[in-house]
Amino acid sequence: MTRALVLGGGGPVGIAWEAGLIAGLAEGGVDLAAADFVVGTSAGSFVGSQLAMGRPIAEMAQAILAEADRPRQPPPGAGQPASAPAPNLAPLFMKMQEAAAGTRNPEEVRREIGAFALEAKTADEATFIRGFGRTLSEHQADAWPARSFACTAVDAETGAFVVWGNSSGVGLARAVASSCSVPGVFPPITINGRRYIDGGMRSATNADLAKGYDLVVIVALRIAGGDAEMAERMRRPLEAEMKALKDAGARVELITPDEASQAAFGVNLMDGRVRPAAAKAGLAQGRAMAAEMKFVWG
Repeated sequence: MTRALVLGGGGPVGIAWEAGLIAGLAEGGVDLAAADFVVGTSAGSFVGSQLAMGRPIAEMAQAILAEADRPRQPPPGAGQPASAPAPNLAPLFMKMQEAAAGTRNPEEVRREIGAFALEAKTADEATFIRGFGRTLSEHQADAWPARSFACTAVDAETGAFVVWGNSSGVGLARAVASSCSVPGVFPPITINGRRYIDGGMRSATNADLAKGYDLVVIVALRIAGGDAEMAERMRRPLEAEMKALKDAGARVELITPDEASQAAFGVNLMDGRVRPAAAKAGLAQGRAMAAEMKFVWG
């Protein structure tokens, strides 16, 4: 049986929750890192890259939990400094809802999102990329995992959806940074002379990339909690992706945050201060569901 792991977006809080969840499952004998293929979008691209590079997930989760006890260094995907004015993301949210509604050509809407990202005042690109590179060795930042891993991005100028993989010739830190480049918050990332933004602008999960595997486990954060109307619009693409996987013969298992995890997140997935609470909630959820998932994962 071939197995794929899909890790969705969710900002710095999503990184923490996914790390805790996967660590909790691992404690119960469910090693999602053993997947034959890992695909990540935005926050999921960071967590997935760590798994693919062989970093022990317990180590990653514990590092996030420890942030509660020491002065916090801004994690990969963290928001702007507290002194920076809060960006106006209303145009982004409107465009994301428009893309999810399917009333216009999605690529056209993504081009407009890209234009918004290119015009936004954010931290400089080199600083943002260093936030990802510091979690990797110098060699790893420019390399790619030997294991099958992919992450997603969107061309800021054309709106085209891009999948970075082993054959893309892109360094891991830059690829992951592009996947995490939330428009209006972080700078578009330059790769081979083009600028790229968050792969979540196409879908929060992009689970259809796992088509062809017998079992697909999807970890999705954004479809739970928050604004009910927005959550429903974001659920529709995932439902379509899951249908495509099932139609191709896959068994699909969806994991979303439980009530305790949603409570730990608060309303802002970009708020790095709640990362330890999110990781702790994810850890507890993973431990609680490990016995059931053992029968699924094998």
